[in-house]
Amino acid sequence: MTILVIAEHAQSTLATATLNTVAAAQQIGADIDVLVAGSGVAAVADAAARISGVTRVLLADHDLYAHQLAENLALLIAGLSPRYSHVLAAATSNGKNYLPRVAALLDVEQISEIIAVESADTFKRPIYAGNAIATVQSSAAVKVITVRTSAFAAASEDGNASIERVDKAADARLSRFVSEQLAQSDRPELASARTVVSGGRGMQNGDNFKHLYALADKLGAAVGASRAAVDAGFVSNDLQVGQTGKIVAPQLYIAVGISGAIQHLAGMKDSRVIVAINKDEEAPIFQVADYGLVADLFEAVPELTQSL
Repeated sequence: MTILVIAEHAQSTLATATLNTVAAAQQIGADIDVLVAGSGVAAVADAAARISGVTRVLLADHDLYAHQLAENLALLIAGLSPRYSHVLAAATSNGKNYLPRVAALLDVEQISEIIAVESADTFKRPIYAGNAIATVQSSAAVKVITVRTSAFAAASEDGNASIERVDKAADARLSRFVSEQLAQSDRPELASARTVVSGGRGMQNGDNFKHLYALADKLGAAVGASRAAVDAGFVSNDLQVGQTGKIVAPQLYIAVGISGAIQHLAGMKDSRVIVAINKDEEAPIFQVADYGLVADLFEAVPELTQSL
């Protein structure tokens, strides 16, 4: 039994999500291979080889994988899959894009966003926006799994795996790369930040997020938002935290002007310490908060920032 983990990366750097996914694979208990697919990604393969518990790194370095087109990646992964018992990827935007296609090509069900490993064929995953946990047992020959990375501590990086090149490349000819726009920020990446400051509809408009940016800069924190704030156009959707956004589990989560809809709670309730600031004392967010402040955020947040 051997497990294939698909590396999450940004062409030049290995994402922390890969370390969390390898940690999940370690709990399954088998040899672990990591696939690094991209163009000019030798440095990523070197980083993957240093992950503890990894036996071998497969390097698919080809122009066809330069922009992580899901159709091409799915063909590559499906072609490699028959030699593996499990195929794991992080439940990121990329993982959610190509892994269902792999499952379809292999004609097996996908097990999505696991948060615990019970055994080699049994896993736990949240359902109903995290209000219930399903235990899923699979008899599929190849188990295709996405991993909720916030549920697994990152694997250490003291390994020394071998690197083997994968020369074959296939073009699905179903899509082509047109362009991309990458958000630039000096703040930590939202999904892996240790501290997150999030705003909701109570911020009233996008200009008022300046109060959260100032607080986040003092704390060295990432900035997030509820779906209500994103839908209202206050901030871009890459900041959305929740069931249909990013799942975060920082050491400290500060929710400002967020009522606490169940979809938002599903994305942040595993945070170690939750602080809520809201003028509505009946807001559901206070039910999950460790510390709650009933106050006008436009007074409380600047005072907090100044105090820091």
